Order: sequence, then structure tokens, then C-alpha cells
Amino acid sequence: MNVNFNNRDPVYLQVVRSFKEQIAIGELAPGEEIPSRRELANRIKINPNTAQRAYKEMEEQGLIHTERNHPSKITSDEKILGKVREELLEQAVDDFVASVRSINVPIEELLRLVEKSYTSVGNE
Repeated sequence: MNVNFNNRDPVYLQVVRSFKEQIAIGELAPGEEIPSRRELANRIKINPNTAQRAYKEMEEQGLIHTERNHPSKITSDEKILGKVREELLEQAVDDFVASVRSINVPIEELLRLVEKSYTSVGNE
């Protein structure tokens, strides 16, 4: 697991987002065991308390579940898993719109540019 940390957001939220991204692209499957909190902290070089906080957040969101004395696992709840992708997509769109709104690009031009960029990515 690789997490590219930024200085804007709390580290535990960046860890949660990384898990969500891995779930959305299928790197983490429903029911799959995930590393222990301590193991995750060692792998990505964060404080174990930060890893604990990230896992607590994911448990509260229903992304993972932990049974006593067993490894944590990714949820199998299809409703929650479906929301993960939608949430990531909405956040990306919101960030994008916020970044271009300030330069007053007409929506038709913006949509044309997005379509052009989206279809050309990977075709170069």
C-alpha cells in the first residue's frame, strides 16, 4: 500500500481515502483481510495511533469490520461499496469545478475540453 501524503489533509483521512481508492478500483475485494493497524503503520511509516484512527473512521463508515481477535476485513455490503466510487467521483468533480470556476469558463467549453482530455488520455 502506497499513500502519497499531502500537507493539507489529516493523515488518517488520507489513509481512509487510499483504502477507498483501492476498493473503487478493485485492488481490495469485499471480504478481503487488511493489514493490522500496527502493520499498516509500519508499512506506510505513520504513527500507530494514526492508523488506529483511520481504522476507527473506516469502521464508523462501514467500510471495514473487525471481529474480536480476527483481522479487519473490507465490507461485503454492496450498498456501501457502491457509495465509495460515487463519493470519490463527486469529490474529484467538486475539486475540478472549484479550480476552474474562478476563471469563468463557459460550461460548453469546459465540457468540450473535458471530453477531449478524457478521450485522449492513454491514446497518446
